[in-house]
Amino acid sequence: MVIPVSAVVLLLILAVIFIRNCSLKISHALVCMLLGFFLAGTSMAPTIHSGLMTTADLVSSLRP
Repeated sequence: MVIPVSAVVLLLILAVIFIRNCSLKISHALVCMLLGFFLAGTSMAPTIHSGLMTTADLVSSLRP
């Protein structure tokens, strides 16, 4: 559960930065948030989740 919470925090930080720089309007952020909620309720949610988990495992296995 750590990875999804980290991703949410990262996306929230990016959204705040974009809103403060006037690159992202509040209405655009709300639309993106609603899209995320609707995607979570579809049949694509397990596929998206497994794709994110696979990507996170791949990134965590990389050694510099």
